[in-house]
Amino acid sequence: MAYQQSVNSLQMQADVVSGEQYRYALTNFRIAHEKVEEQRAQLEEQERQVAQLRARIALLEGGPAAVVSRSGNSVDDFSIKNAAAQLEKMINRWASDIVRNPPVSLIELCGAILNDLSSTITDTPPRYDGSSIQVQSLLRHIISETISEGIINCLVVTNSPEANDQLTRIHEHIFARDSTIASVWRRQTYSAAVDSCSPDMTASVLVEHMPALLKCLDGALPAIGGRSIIDAAYDFSRMIHGSHASSGDAFYRAFVPELGSTLSPRQNELVKRCMRSETGNIDRVGATVFPGLVKVSKSPALPGQVPEIIQTVVRRAQVICECALTGGSIPPAMLA
Repeated sequence: MAYQQSVNSLQMQADVVSGEQYRYALTNFRIAHEKVEEQRAQLEEQERQVAQLRARIALLEGGPAAVVSRSGNSVDDFSIKNAAAQLEKMINRWASDIVRNPPVSLIELCGAILNDLSSTITDTPPRYDGSSIQVQSLLRHIISETISEGIINCLVVTNSPEANDQLTRIHEHIFARDSTIASVWRRQTYSAAVDSCSPDMTASVLVEHMPALLKCLDGALPAIGGRSIIDAAYDFSRMIHGSHASSGDAFYRAFVPELGSTLSPRQNELVKRCMRSETGNIDRVGATVFPGLVKVSKSPALPGQVPEIIQTVVRRAQVICECALTGGSIPPAMLA
């Protein structure tokens, strides 16, 4: 029994360490723990940097990590068509409201619109007498022309027309060299664009494209229900230019068939039935009531060849034919 107690006493003495040894071991443990924590923080930072690098590569390649629309969604042709339909409804209501309660006579409105459009007409325009359907259609034509050339086909990023013109030329130059870089540049540029057009910017666009009509309207800006049509057009333009579209490196441009031009089934969609066109006879554009959209892209680059510019009509322009506006040789009863 005494022997067993002496053995236990020796074991307890062996388990007990000095204070100096204890402090030494504790210090080493703390240092090792700090090293492990430091290495863990370094690994986490490396993972963050790798994730950022992958996102950057995806952005430059136009992948799904790229900047998308303001709502955070990518934009496809179907959503573009839906947004265009909403803008078209606004334009139609604005034109019908003016015709219903014109600030000046319809003949004066008709003359002002034709005067503003004179520089864009190369063919002989139809003969207009200032009827309500003609004026309403011409109002929609000129606002479509204004939106196409002043908003959609010009990259409106700032509230300075001169700066926007310069940015548009830069984009054209980049796209001619590399469509992928142009796509990234365009989306990044629009990510820092103004939220809406300033009153001065809106006035500048309208004065440039429809000065005579604006004078007849006594300076009233195109709006419906308190909502500016120019602001709605800018939101539409920013959506299609600043988003990651499903079409990859392509971008969109608007087009407005001019008055008197020949109807083209590939580019025009009639809003009224035209018996002359259906029977194979030549008919012309009486007015464009909403612009069309084309997707501009490049063909795959082949060795020793310059890539071809491809324009695909995404949404045909909404037009009303000349015979529907002026009667022509078709009886009115045959025009649905």
